[in-house]
Amino acid sequence: MEKKLFTSESVSQGHPDKICDQISDAVLDAYLEQDHMSRVACEVYITTKLVVVGGEITSNAKINIEDIVRNTLREIGYTSNEIGIDANTCKILNVIHEQSQDIAIGVDEALDDQKIGAGDQGIMFGYATNETKGYMPLSICIAHKLIRVATEKRKSGEFKFARPDMKSQVTIDYSDLGHPQVDTILMSIQHDDDI
Repeated sequence: MEKKLFTSESVSQGHPDKICDQISDAVLDAYLEQDHMSRVACEVYITTKLVVVGGEITSNAKINIEDIVRNTLREIGYTSNEIGIDANTCKILNVIHEQSQDIAIGVDEALDDQKIGAGDQGIMFGYATNETKGYMPLSICIAHKLIRVATEKRKSGEFKFARPDMKSQVTIDYSDLGHPQVDTILMSIQHDDDI
């Protein structure tokens, strides 16, 4: 019988994609905390020794992007170039500018008409399933749990060798729909050189 496989992946807070998400979320939170009408489209790029924060923001809030970036990196655990980036010394390039007037007009008119949007929304794809209590596919639930446990052990010091970047991948075999089986589990953990 041919296998019917479904794979999900999860990454830790130290993975570059997740770091960027956390920084942009922290920027959004800071703006909304001071001005709940802030319009924030913030993107982040990170590489060794450099973080670039860009996008379009219109707000009356006054925030310090550099402080937000450094605090987020510290919270994740990036405090040394040896492990990827040092929150205290990395270069931070802030290329945020004010929101396009075309988008602003669309939002202003939508707010006046009690409609929300500027005509530039994205489309998301997803589904709910009853195979887990959280209505998520079993593979992503297991992948997320692996990352959560490994991150807790890293932060508690139990995984002394572990660094912040981690990835898990779980594949479930649905050949017998009534009895899904774990086919493959992959766990990748950034670690000290001598491990």
